[in-house]
Amino acid sequence: MKLSVIFTTYNSPKWLEKVLWGYSNQSFTDFEIIIADDGSGEETLALIESMRSSTEMNIRHVWQEDKGFRKCRILNKAIVHASSDYLVFSDGDCIPRSDFLQVHHDRAEEGFYLSGGYHKLPMNTSQAITKQDIVNERCFDLQWLIDQGLTKTYKNKKLTATKKQAKWFNRLTPTKCNFKGSNASCWKKDAIEINGFDERMQWGGLDREFGVRLKNLGIKARHVRYDAICLHLDHPRSYKNQSLVAKNKALRIYNEKNRVTKTEFGIAQLNTTCT
Repeated sequence: MKLSVIFTTYNSPKWLEKVLWGYSNQSFTDFEIIIADDGSGEETLALIESMRSSTEMNIRHVWQEDKGFRKCRILNKAIVHASSDYLVFSDGDCIPRSDFLQVHHDRAEEGFYLSGGYHKLPMNTSQAITKQDIVNERCFDLQWLIDQGLTKTYKNKKLTATKKQAKWFNRLTPTKCNFKGSNASCWKKDAIEINGFDERMQWGGLDREFGVRLKNLGIKARHVRYDAICLHLDHPRSYKNQSLVAKNKALRIYNEKNRVTKTEFGIAQLNTTCT
């Protein structure tokens, strides 16, 4: 089964390059990458063209004009462009471990979506990671990360869990199995059925609301928190707005309570002339 990997980016070519090197190092190779670009400039385009040439990966660049934070719209456009039946969602600041796509492929099952997580890095550690660190997977070695400034915490178990341990940790974790845009996957037909992401939503919980409607559709959630591993590179969040978070949360709670499956503000709005 081929995979379509979808992740967003916006004027972060240095981080995007590290992420793409991560995908070039995957043990599972039957996939396409769809970069959902919310209005980046020429530097990002040049990087994508360079990486497409140097890695020979199937990279598709879905771009829209910069008109503010429109992540849901560009994600919906990316879903439409996906040529595979199964979609893996991540972010343009998340470096995948070499078995990341293999896990999503192997754990995919009709009637389920998969929910992972990410391992957040501080800025100094994020900056220290090079192409070679990604290709030889040194950046996933816990001691190496600690040497580069990562804080010691119980959360580091995600990086050290064996396959057997990951299986049990996934079952026992108290973390809710919400849809997380940085590390999640679902069937394209299910994403289409709920009409994709709600384009009224900006930053803060838009992925979780998407998952609520999947659950209302009858799709069950399954953890891959301890075996589908990616590193989250640090960055500022100028778009962070607590009033928008509260608004998004209210919509999610309403949809959960009223068993809403389909948004009226999603994929069906798209046409060949939309920007």
